[in-house]
Amino acid sequence: MYRGSLAFLVALVQATGSLAKTVSYDWNVTWVFASPDGFGRPVIGINDKWPCPKIEADVGDFVTINLNNKLGNETTGLHFHGINQISTNYMDGAVGTNQCPLAPDHGVKYKFYADAPGTYWYHSHDMGQYPDGLRGPLIIHDPDDPFKDDFDEEIILTLSDWYRDQTPTLMTAMINPNNTQFAPPLPNSTIVNDGGDTHVSVEAGKTYRFRMINWSAMFSTFIQFGDLDMDIIAIDASYVKRQSAKQLRISSAQRTDVLVTIPEDADKNYPYLVVLDVNQDFASKNPPRPISYPFNVTGMLVTDDDKDKSGTLEIKTFKPYDDATFSPHDDEEVYGPVDKQWVLNFDYCFDVNGYPRACFNETTYISQKVPALYSAASLGDNNTQTAAYGQIGAFVAEYGEVLEIIVNNNNDAIHPFHLHGHQFQVLTRPPSDSGNWTADAEINTLPPKRDTLSVNPKSYAVLRIKAENPGVYLFHCHIEWHVEMGLSATLLEAPDRLVNYTIPQDHIDACDVMGIPTTGNAAGNDDWDDTDGFVTVPPTEYTGSLYTQSG
Repeated sequence: MYRGSLAFLVALVQATGSLAKTVSYDWNVTWVFASPDGFGRPVIGINDKWPCPKIEADVGDFVTINLNNKLGNETTGLHFHGINQISTNYMDGAVGTNQCPLAPDHGVKYKFYADAPGTYWYHSHDMGQYPDGLRGPLIIHDPDDPFKDDFDEEIILTLSDWYRDQTPTLMTAMINPNNTQFAPPLPNSTIVNDGGDTHVSVEAGKTYRFRMINWSAMFSTFIQFGDLDMDIIAIDASYVKRQSAKQLRISSAQRTDVLVTIPEDADKNYPYLVVLDVNQDFASKNPPRPISYPFNVTGMLVTDDDKDKSGTLEIKTFKPYDDATFSPHDDEEVYGPVDKQWVLNFDYCFDVNGYPRACFNETTYISQKVPALYSAASLGDNNTQTAAYGQIGAFVAEYGEVLEIIVNNNNDAIHPFHLHGHQFQVLTRPPSDSGNWTADAEINTLPPKRDTLSVNPKSYAVLRIKAENPGVYLFHCHIEWHVEMGLSATLLEAPDRLVNYTIPQDHIDACDVMGIPTTGNAAGNDDWDDTDGFVTVPPTEYTGSLYTQSG
């Protein structure tokens, strides 16, 4: 019987002793009016402020967020992107998978252990809500950082596309039978630091650690610091061996930590350029439409306020460093032998009503009534029956198995894919038009690890994990519009250890407020194979996180 986190947390407290601390935040989720690109619109902030605040802790700490929904008209929830949620899978925050939506004027407590250092971020995982503003940095500092003596200061740089309409308006236009080409909403601009100051004060001779986070709804960003080198030291939440590059492409949800050194003899300010990649495949020699870069921001590394700060940076071609080829700092070899293989073939599709959707293995994800974790906790030995969870693309990996995940991207565009609860190994990510995976594909035997990877069009990627983190984890495209179209699947990891898993009472109460059952199969039925009440057809009306009074 797996009783959740109590025994594990007690052991952690004993192991970390007096050094462990709890970092606490009291947050109200509120509407705020902001103009990050010069045009005003409602955004979702924290405690009546936006951009949202930073969460910061040290390895070994516990992080607590007391979250109250004060939006009035929308539900919400928080996901802590990249955090492993060791023994606290109910804190992963994915609405419909790990929790129920949090109704207005109600609250829950999130508490998790900061087990691994890195640059993370938090965001709403409730019906396409985070592009409306509910997102912020999450930094876990490492007392044993192997690069701690190599830099003088840290700087957070956030990158994003930006839309002037709210998500429900955008999604209503996209998930529409008339959208036969699966066209996504296009942004109005790109912003840095959510529209804040792009000038960074620096000093000659110093080295700066830039923690760069792309929290776009859809698009990747190129970044280049003029002629200065970027020395990459971490990708997502995994250290890599120091690697110099001039140019990077950071996909939605990815993070990259780089060191930038200002020359000792600096006698000027240094422009840097952030460019939104709105193309299907920027490297294509025969693109379906002309390559263009309509949105960019020029920032400045300012060594002297009295010197010119109007400089620009011109880039003629984009040839970013291949982010699938970094070397892991820990020299960990490829996991093996493989016990199971999970093959996910992605392409667009139509549902039975002719609405455009996105599919893994010709099946679109349909959210069910009961969060999948709650079903896994309450179905006993039948929690391994994937049919009990409805149409959520459930796949079982037993504890300790090495799972290989194959993603075949049959689409014409680059797509970033993210796995909750893990830093996966990237064994290979070949170029565009390489076709689907075959058994003779060459792999990297010393692969880097990360939690989000872009997969090239008409090509594939091979990932591996060790199934040692019991829980229910989403695997999905991190283009938020495609999540809303159904491009998600569900990993049931070590389900035998989830039997009678204890869910915190305030999270159960949140479900009760919404009238959502918390036990049984996807529809709340006691018998795992009783499909009465399953959601089998996606809704034809998109309402997003709009709150409807239950009962």
